[in-house]
Amino acid sequence: MEGLGNNRMESQLVFIVSACLLVSATANGEYLRPQPRKTLNLPWNSVPSSHPQQVHVSLAGDKHMRITWITYDKSAPSIVEYGTEPGKYNFIVGGESISYTYLFYSSGQIHHTVIGPLEYDTVYFYRCGGRGPEFQLKTPPAQFPVTFAVVGDLGQTGWTKTTLDHIDKCKCDVHLLPGDLSYADFMQHLWDTFGELVQPLASARPWMVTEGNHEEEMIPLLKDGFQSYNARWKMPFEESGSSSNLYYSFDVAGVHVIMLGSFADYDAYSDQYSWLKDDLSNVDRKRTPWLVVLFHVPWYNSNHAHQGEGDEMMAAMEPVLYAAGVDLVLAGHVHAYERTTRVYNGISDPCGAVHITVGDGGNREGLAHKYKNPPPEWSVFREASFGHGELRIVNSTHAFWSWHRNDDDESVRSDEVWITSLIDSGCLVKKNDELRKILLEQ
Repeated sequence: MEGLGNNRMESQLVFIVSACLLVSATANGEYLRPQPRKTLNLPWNSVPSSHPQQVHVSLAGDKHMRITWITYDKSAPSIVEYGTEPGKYNFIVGGESISYTYLFYSSGQIHHTVIGPLEYDTVYFYRCGGRGPEFQLKTPPAQFPVTFAVVGDLGQTGWTKTTLDHIDKCKCDVHLLPGDLSYADFMQHLWDTFGELVQPLASARPWMVTEGNHEEEMIPLLKDGFQSYNARWKMPFEESGSSSNLYYSFDVAGVHVIMLGSFADYDAYSDQYSWLKDDLSNVDRKRTPWLVVLFHVPWYNSNHAHQGEGDEMMAAMEPVLYAAGVDLVLAGHVHAYERTTRVYNGISDPCGAVHITVGDGGNREGLAHKYKNPPPEWSVFREASFGHGELRIVNSTHAFWSWHRNDDDESVRSDEVWITSLIDSGCLVKKNDELRKILLEQ
């Protein structure tokens, strides 16, 4: 494949900067867990340089979606043709393209084109750049029910492939990923192989992602952080009033989803904190009764891995989320699964959020097996297993969460719970003054 750079040079670079990487510790667990699987060796993808590769779609404001793809022909146009029948394209839209260099690596041309307005809950057929195969996507519904697939810390191993196969069977409306996508870790060609790996799913349903530590790839004095991530996975930050691709928000059906950045400044004087307050001030719980938040580093974690790493962000932002009545918080980073009761300030609280950690999509580092014992009173269920979650929000008050463990390649539902939103709990009425005070603080 053209434009993938010199892998040997990249390997040497990784050796030089390997001290910057954090590796999760593992230990024994409570049941016979699968071992890590090798990194996938994807077959050579021999396609013309002007044809689209690594196609994925994301939401881009009301009734719009962003189509992203890569070509190795720098002159290939950033156009998308689309319609509701195969091979019949009633619309054509132009977009933008960028490329980047990373030491010895030069990317292909990365195209971003926004299409719409689109009808809800509708299948569209589309072609990128005027050439190559036809793809199809399905837009999310306008109203409940709506189903999200949730997975973090994916990587590119045999377990990643198993997880993706299981997600494909759920036929979800939107995919949510709280960080650590490709595990490229400075080896830029792994961004390309990751794009090819996820294309069958990511080209058909919107993938909404936020950054993890493995996306940073900063080299002091040489490269700023998140260059590759920002170039390849452009999210609707501008559409949601954010100044950074590392944090943004969007609406799906009756759900307002906030994607926060664990690796962007988050203190009370930061742009992210100010943006969060502005975003929450515009939330109408009558229109979006569910409020869901994602970020990478969990705040509630009874695993020995990554203990305390989310404490500073939690101290800064948890009071804001609590006052706003957030229903559910989804995180990754810890390579194990854990679900809490509703919790706030370190103790169970019926007006707090449910926190769920899903940092075990299939990464190469393996599972974090060792938990604290006895478990904290707020920890309801925990296990070290690869897998994915499914969040089906049935109506304005009830949602069904399930965790699907990869057990010898079979998808086994090992945890499930009905979650009741805070919309009719009385909590929001109690918090109105508290939220108003926080939002008005300078």
